[in-house]
Amino acid sequence: MKDTVVFSVPWFDIVARSLDACAEPYYVVRPNDYVTVLAATAEGSFLLVRQYRPAVGAETLELPSGHVENGESPEAAARRELAEETGYESGRFELLGTLVPDTGRMGNKLWCFYADGATPVRSPVIREEGVELVQCQPSELIRQVGEGKIDHALNLAVLLLAAMRRHLQVGEDRGHPQ
Repeated sequence: MKDTVVFSVPWFDIVARSLDACAEPYYVVRPNDYVTVLAATAEGSFLLVRQYRPAVGAETLELPSGHVENGESPEAAARRELAEETGYESGRFELLGTLVPDTGRMGNKLWCFYADGATPVRSPVIREEGVELVQCQPSELIRQVGEGKIDHALNLAVLLLAAMRRHLQVGEDRGHPQ
């Protein structure tokens, strides 16, 4: 197997992967790894962001997320993205899991984190332009998912991992973080 970068921009490379069994190369989109954070405030609400996404041509409601920069650890990226997008920080980040976003064409990982006890950042932080902070109660978060208002598949995967670790209740006692 041999990889050749055939196109590159700051956000991703397109790689032609030569496989012994195929005459034609297989093309892989290789962005930096992603991070996504389910953050609960000290008061028990969850931090989400609303922003316009050109790829889907609509405003979306999402968990704070972004790319891991070169030389940055996934946890450092998660901390940075939480602060940049929400203006909040947390002293405790728990890795919920590492997922593969798309086995068909993507060559990166999604690092899924849970942060609890989030409080406003003490030092000045430059919030990301065009990103609106949305705080919601746990039951409201579950309702938003059920109504399809939160429909980002990678965010839904993080919510599932959080529910499996009992940070998000989706049954009878819906939504309450533990």
